[in-house]
Amino acid sequence: MAVKLYQGHSPHLPYAEVNVVIDVIRAFTFAHYAFIKGAKEILLAGTTDSAFQMKEVYPEYMLAGEKNGLHIAGFDLDNSPVNLLKADLKGKTLIQMTTNGVQAAINALNAKHVLVTGFTNARTTAEHILKAYGADQRIQIIASHPTGDEDLACAEYMKDILENGGSPLAAQTASRIRTSEAAHKFYNIHKPEFRSGDIELCLDELNSTFVMKVSQTNNLPRIVRVDL
Repeated sequence: MAVKLYQGHSPHLPYAEVNVVIDVIRAFTFAHYAFIKGAKEILLAGTTDSAFQMKEVYPEYMLAGEKNGLHIAGFDLDNSPVNLLKADLKGKTLIQMTTNGVQAAINALNAKHVLVTGFTNARTTAEHILKAYGADQRIQIIASHPTGDEDLACAEYMKDILENGGSPLAAQTASRIRTSEAAHKFYNIHKPEFRSGDIELCLDELNSTFVMKVSQTNNLPRIVRVDL
């Protein structure tokens, strides 16, 4: 299996069988919990303006996301998995806009299959790729944060699973995520807008029964839940 890692939300990607986009803190951890909470689908918006434009067309959809980690005025939800646990999302469609993860997913559509994940669903996603697409395909894993170790740690963890069929690195990966620069502000008492509980949820590797796949309808990328 040819597995190659990239870092950043806009790398130059050749065509591949599978692109996997990772955003641990917090976009695709948020997405994972949104589907667990019953969300129907998540539309991906490249800009705040385009998100608001979608909302005008579909006022029943919920805006979710962040800019530079912070809540966007006028959005229904921020990017916090902890806050998401209180929301009623059953059957809802979300419109998500984030600084890194969503941008990376939009820029990774040149593959036959595009999946997104955080650490919470990393093993499930890697094992699905092995089973569904085989060991002889070109797989590209994109750690969406341009410099952050949290996404790179998760990417390396998935690469090890894909290449070796199993990995003992879950605890080591979680430690790297917890001590990453991106996680520091969530433990800073002087930054109450960031909650340590978010990181704890980002570190919880779940026994999930689905993966998150990006599809396109009318040139509009969206994340859908694919049950296994």
